Amino acid sequence: MNYQMLVLDLDGTLTNSNKEISGATRDALIDIQRQGKKVVLASGRPTKGVLPLAEQLHLNEFGSYILSFNGGRITDCRSGKVIYEKTLPNDAAEPVFYIAGKYSGVDILTYTPDNLISGLHTNQYSELEARINQMPIIHVEDFPSHVPESMNKILLTGSPEIINLAKNEIAEYFHSYLSVYCSDPFFLEIMPRGIDKAHSLLRLLSGIGMTADEMICCGDGYNDLTMIETAGLGVAMANAQPAVLETADYITKSNDEDGVLHVIDKFMR
Repeated sequence: MNYQMLVLDLDGTLTNSNKEISGATRDALIDIQRQGKKVVLASGRPTKGVLPLAEQLHLNEFGSYILSFNGGRITDCRSGKVIYEKTLPNDAAEPVFYIAGKYSGVDILTYTPDNLISGLHTNQYSELEARINQMPIIHVEDFPSHVPESMNKILLTGSPEIINLAKNEIAEYFHSYLSVYCSDPFFLEIMPRGIDKAHSLLRLLSGIGMTADEMICCGDGYNDLTMIETAGLGVAMANAQPAVLETADYITKSNDEDGVLHVIDKFMR
């Protein structure tokens, strides 16, 4: 198959344990873009948290794309314009905040263009999210009244055992009104209904005249499952969650062994 698009999750996939892209992988990604192929950085991160990596890979020069907020927003890097976006309903924040407050050690976060807004008790996982995205945390007392009007996602952070309990209660409360899933065992994503990486990638493919068969998707986490299932070639990193390893068409090396570079060399050049 002549693959024309490479879609990459970031943390645990494109970046190594130090949250860095290796020089060899960076050069290979620039090389395939010079050949006319598209690179999409598909992450649960907010757009600002993806931009530094997009700049390293020259996505603006080659007209590639950022898919941020787990598919809640797609940005054309050449023009800088948002070409697709879906936000949470305005009535979502208050019940999520109420439920989150019932669980010890859980924090609730949402995003402005420049900051993370924390509504409960900032924990180590909230601090990790802040470091990953290079965005400061602003704590507020009345979270629902401080959320932005257009909110792409709410994130709950906490120990995996407690997060799983909160996930079950929030999913039961909202039924199919919202998408509720874990991107990592300590990150619970509350997203607009029907939004995930696969949904938004299919919108992008339709808009630029490509098909899913022309797309390779690489990931390691639960929020990568749908895009790996949808892709012409779904790739799991060796360090991926068990469910991702079971779903993938191909398992590459780990994120600390240049697994993305291995995929490029084997399937794209």
